[in-house]
Amino acid sequence: MAADRLSVIFAALADPTRRAILARLAEGDATVTELAEPFAISLPAISRHLKVLEQAGLISRSRSAQWRSSSLNPEPLREATAWMERYRQFWDTNFDRLDAHLRRMRQAPATPADAQADHDDQGKQ
Repeated sequence: MAADRLSVIFAALADPTRRAILARLAEGDATVTELAEPFAISLPAISRHLKVLEQAGLISRSRSAQWRSSSLNPEPLREATAWMERYRQFWDTNFDRLDAHLRRMRQAPATPADAQADHDDQGKQ
């Protein structure tokens, strides 16, 4: 069963090493050696991460003489962001409703039971 494109993108983004590689590529193209520098893992391991990113469409790789560089492809990130945006709007709406409810509760007049409790508390002081 083939995974849908968004699942492949999120699976690639699930790994912190791959996210760090994407962050580095956002600064500009880089070779495998340059991408491997901050990590305590082998070049073949970095290459495997790059293959996952490439299969997800998040990067493209090119070869010039003996150098193989990678470049960031932003379109799949836009797709993931667009999908998540619907849920951000959902949470924003719910937080706005909660905020309005809490404001109403703060402004509501005290009930007779609350007034009696306040009176009882003052008598204890």
